[in-house]
Amino acid sequence: MSVRLASGVWVSAYLTRLRLADIPAYVTAKGDATAGAVVVKVALLDGSARAWERRSDLMTGARAWFLLAEGEEREVDALLARTRARDPDLWVIELEDRQGRTLLEEEGLRD
Repeated sequence: MSVRLASGVWVSAYLTRLRLADIPAYVTAKGDATAGAVVVKVALLDGSARAWERRSDLMTGARAWFLLAEGEEREVDALLARTRARDPDLWVIELEDRQGRTLLEEEGLRD
C-alpha cells in the first residue's frame, strides 16, 4: 500500500531537492495543503516552457507525471491560469532551467 504525502509536504520536499540541484524554483500559486493537485512548469529561458501534471493511470491507478503543455511560455502561462481558475486548490511550481530539468523522474518524486 502506498501512502500519499500531503501536497504541502511534497512541495516543501520538492523545493529542497531543486535547491540542492541549483535549479531556481518558485511557488507561484499555493494550493490546498492537504490534497491540492500540483503542476510543475519549467521555463527554458528562451521564451518556451513545459508544464507537467501528476495524474492517475485509469487502468492501473498508478500515479505518474504527464506533459500538460509545451510551447511558448505565454501560452503555457495562459493555460495554467485557466486551469487554476477552475481549480483554486491547485499548486503551481515554476522552475527556470535551460536544460528543462525538473527532477520528476527521480526516486521519491516520480510517483
